[in-house]
Amino acid sequence: VYEHGHHGNAVLSRFPIVSVENEDVSSHRYERRGLLHCVVAVPGWTRQLHCMCVHLSLQERGRRRQLDAIAARIEALAAQELPLVVAGDFNDWRHRATRVLESRLGLTEVSVARYGRAARTFPSALPVLRLDRIYVRGFRVVASQVHHGAPWALLSDHLALSAELQRS
Repeated sequence: VYEHGHHGNAVLSRFPIVSVENEDVSSHRYERRGLLHCVVAVPGWTRQLHCMCVHLSLQERGRRRQLDAIAARIEALAAQELPLVVAGDFNDWRHRATRVLESRLGLTEVSVARYGRAARTFPSALPVLRLDRIYVRGFRVVASQVHHGAPWALLSDHLALSAELQRS
């Protein structure tokens, strides 16, 4: 929380979170942004699950720097072929994040995998922009959904996304 508003990231898990790191990827002092990276111990898995939650800048120049920080972190994980979920508010109406995360880093956007295009999530009352996304590596997308109507449209100015994944 800061004097011009607040932006938060959270990862919720039914399985133990074994480590957490929050990297400040703010592009300027008036728009605080973070990259939350946690490692989850999923019972029965030999490799731990890496989850990243992001909230990127409204300004494109800031988003480019933030995507570079995300890409650097993911490249280290990609070399080890670890399962990965990256989700959040990308504020990316031009889909440049998708080009970086899919072509450069081999991730799949769940709505694109399921329906051929990213989901409309903003504004929640009448969604027209595709700003929020879930990217995965090491999973098959079983289902993907945007949560419309009450109470979802009242909780935020963005609609919530969810995905059902199967380890590949």
